[in-house]
Amino acid sequence: MDNQNKNLILATVLSALVLIVWSFLFPAPEAPAPAEAVAVEQGVSVPAPVTDAATVTTAPAPAQSAVVDAPRIKIETPRLTGSISLMGGRLDDLSLKDYKESLDEDSPLVRLLAPVGGDDLNAAKPYYAVYGWLPTAGLDAALLPGPRTLWTTPADATLTPQSPVTLTWDNGAGLIFKRELSVDENYLFTIKQSVENRTAAPVRIAPYGIIARHGIPESRRVYVLHEGAVRMSDGKLSEKDYKDITDLDEVAGEGQANKTEVAEGGWTGFTDKYWMTTLAPMSGPFTSVVKYVAALDIYQTETRLPVMDVAAGASTSIETRLFAGAKEWETIKHYEEEVGIQGFVDSIDWGWFYFLTKPMFQLLHWLHGAIGNMGWAIIALTIIIKALVFPLARKSYISMAKMKELQPEMEKLKATTGDDRAKLQQGMIELYKREKVNPAAGCLPILLQIPIFFSLYKVIYVTIELYQAPWLGWIRDLSAPDPSSILNLFGLLPFAAPEQGSLFFMFSLGVLPILLGISMWMQQKLNPAPTDQTQAMIMAWMPWVFMFMLGSFASGLVLYWIANNTITFLQQYTIMSMHGKRPDIFDNIKASFKKHSADKPKQ
Repeated sequence: MDNQNKNLILATVLSALVLIVWSFLFPAPEAPAPAEAVAVEQGVSVPAPVTDAATVTTAPAPAQSAVVDAPRIKIETPRLTGSISLMGGRLDDLSLKDYKESLDEDSPLVRLLAPVGGDDLNAAKPYYAVYGWLPTAGLDAALLPGPRTLWTTPADATLTPQSPVTLTWDNGAGLIFKRELSVDENYLFTIKQSVENRTAAPVRIAPYGIIARHGIPESRRVYVLHEGAVRMSDGKLSEKDYKDITDLDEVAGEGQANKTEVAEGGWTGFTDKYWMTTLAPMSGPFTSVVKYVAALDIYQTETRLPVMDVAAGASTSIETRLFAGAKEWETIKHYEEEVGIQGFVDSIDWGWFYFLTKPMFQLLHWLHGAIGNMGWAIIALTIIIKALVFPLARKSYISMAKMKELQPEMEKLKATTGDDRAKLQQGMIELYKREKVNPAAGCLPILLQIPIFFSLYKVIYVTIELYQAPWLGWIRDLSAPDPSSILNLFGLLPFAAPEQGSLFFMFSLGVLPILLGISMWMQQKLNPAPTDQTQAMIMAWMPWVFMFMLGSFASGLVLYWIANNTITFLQQYTIMSMHGKRPDIFDNIKASFKKHSADKPKQ
């Protein structure tokens, strides 16, 4: 494989990468929410009686004013604040104390759950968890608590890690329902539902839990990260994005739904990039459901537990868990190993190369703890990974050096063979055999490194430790784009940089994106420009195209690319120099400028 062919392959690959990155930055717009959903009274789709799966009803929801004005129980923990509405007993108000929406001092906390008809409805779409009981055939659903049920609780009750709260409802017909809620120091709620049967006849009812999300959250989704429904069913992970949910095949009587029977253990819920809300039954069996209610534009996940027989004069209860919080690896790992939520660590989107991503993440987590700064931890992780794959890189660079040694011979061969392609190929094969050079030796090590560095990219993209984590100077949030801007001379001019999403933002290059472009450009200059003008033009523009396209990426990702490019440059320069082919970088730079000047038409 001669340099011209290698350059053509490289140009093709890089062009494809440009298209891929462009799709990440500018994904197809989400379909707008159905117009009728705004006018429909908000509610949830409650499963049908368990012995009649042919029908399903949308529970009549309380008016928005009733939800807002209903009494509430305050939630106050070291990491959470919010409230529970006694109207329906729904957990619909929850904010994360450790995370703010922005770095501004007066920035509100990240709002995870929000009620129907709340004051900040425009800022946070309704998103909540509800629990209840399903009747069997012949049992009036009105005898069971529903969305309009007004529960009672002792006055001034507050849910804290030290003080659980109990909601009570008497149906007036001999059934007394209780719902005890407790919460730990982090993000895990335990919900104990119980019923006391004071009637003279047995009853058969089945408990359920629902997470309802009105519409799609207003955030930019990219293809490299899953956002939507996620569930674990007996060790099998399943992910469905919002489009997949709306496209679900209809199940008789269930509308757009997907059901999975879980025998032993699992969980189901919704995941965002950094946050998650998940129903986690204590054990199986149960039915896991992902559903879309088109008339209300509501996405739902459900856990339906088996029917329970409550004898006359007896009581029964069942406990389930609800995770609502940040996807912190250490916290989620604790819930998997110590609490017993099966495969909970897999709620983090590890990607295709999870067998590489997981250990990389643990190493980054350890480096962050040891160094105390996520920016330097990213650079340290990049150095370690580059050191581990150095034997592969070394083979690639040595092969490239040998190919450069043969370049004069190849040029002579081209001159002597002219347009006879078959004779040229035969001559090159003989040249490779004589000099003991394998032209593919430089390609294979590069291909083997691709999954490793894609995994590293994934780790840095999904880890919540980057969220509002400072590095140095003006980089105060590694999960956000570089806030500096060339348009105001990096803060020297008396006006602010364009905000993300504005027309001029893509031209608002910060310091890190510019350094990224320079690092890619310098790496290119280790080799002479391709002789083919088209290839040379593509290669010349590539660093600057990537500089603009990746300028709006998280600073942590751009920092990783800069570190990776810099280390690659130093490795390649050193190895090629050791093999007698020290790259003449400055001559290559001058030659590229001379070539551009020569390409210009004479006046």
